[in-house]
Amino acid sequence: MATKKGNSKGPGSSVIAQNKKARFEYHIDETFEAGLSLAGWEVKSMRAGKAQLTDTYILVRNGEAFLLGSHVMPLNTASTHEIADPTRTRKLLLHRKEIAKIFSVTQDKGHTCVPLKLYWKRNKVKCELALVTGKQLHDKRATEKDRDWNRQKGRIMREHTKA
Repeated sequence: MATKKGNSKGPGSSVIAQNKKARFEYHIDETFEAGLSLAGWEVKSMRAGKAQLTDTYILVRNGEAFLLGSHVMPLNTASTHEIADPTRTRKLLLHRKEIAKIFSVTQDKGHTCVPLKLYWKRNKVKCELALVTGKQLHDKRATEKDRDWNRQKGRIMREHTKA
């Protein structure tokens, strides 16, 4: 039986990097898909899986959206003629209405925009970003409690079906 192409977690996986902390620290209100304006060495590094999204956020300035704080580690073999800045600001490619919506929502207190993951879509790097609100400490505890309970349910169901 053949496996689906998108579900593999190996070298051919479509997900490049995930911001796992974002789902724990924020309530996700709405998600968007954006393209990224990248240099050639960045694409090569992302193919090798050398990207990180921890402590990354989206900034809207002058009608344009930018990805700040992302880290793309340059490969040793890439870009010998160009100095590679691993933490440079990268432009996000969005429609004007989407940028306007993100800008208006992030002006409200307690709202921000964070990237959730980087992935491949038809040989292009895409960024899934979300409009989010911060969670309180008790919300985080409740999320963790639910996650643990779901794990326990799964274990119980597996043990029950084996017997």
